[in-house]
Amino acid sequence: MKLFHRICLTRRESGCMTSPLSALNNRAQLAASATPQVRLHEVHPFSLIQISAWPDRLDRVGHLAATAAGCSAVARPGRSLTSGGQHLLRVEPLKWWVISERENMHLPDIDRQLGTVLDLSHSRTWLRLSGDKTPTLLNHFLPIDLRESAFATGAVASTALHHVGITLWREAGAYSLLIPRSFALSLWELVTETAQQYGVTVN
Repeated sequence: MKLFHRICLTRRESGCMTSPLSALNNRAQLAASATPQVRLHEVHPFSLIQISAWPDRLDRVGHLAATAAGCSAVARPGRSLTSGGQHLLRVEPLKWWVISERENMHLPDIDRQLGTVLDLSHSRTWLRLSGDKTPTLLNHFLPIDLRESAFATGAVASTALHHVGITLWREAGAYSLLIPRSFALSLWELVTETAQQYGVTVN
């Protein structure tokens, strides 16, 4: 585990985290609209830390995850909490994600008898979608009821977009997609092309 942490830190210190969408030229121009009802934004750079607990250490590790995110409570399954620009997502019963728009977020030190810590910053691409037609756009692909009564602010779900497993997270005024890095380019193209019918802008 110490060796893995050292590798992660070395990669982050070297500043080699590049976006898989960086090869796209003039992204905003490709999907420009005079009256956009969907807004697309890639959040980059960012940090994503996964904290996992052994089943009999769940409560203790949950509090450690909350502390790492700066939260005063532990996020319940399928929910998220936000504090000081950091977010705590309960992505699975035994797993939390701590995500921040700050690069090189500190890795918490958790005893391996309690759980594990992994830096997943390089493994995901973070897309943030907003605008009136965003739920309609997402429901072209996601079999989830996105109405406020069913998927309120703070909700988190593991789902699939075009047969690719993703994490969907509802922020205040936006929906975030955490996509496997290797599929980011193809899914970006799929989403932007579908969004054209509603008017879309990219920033």
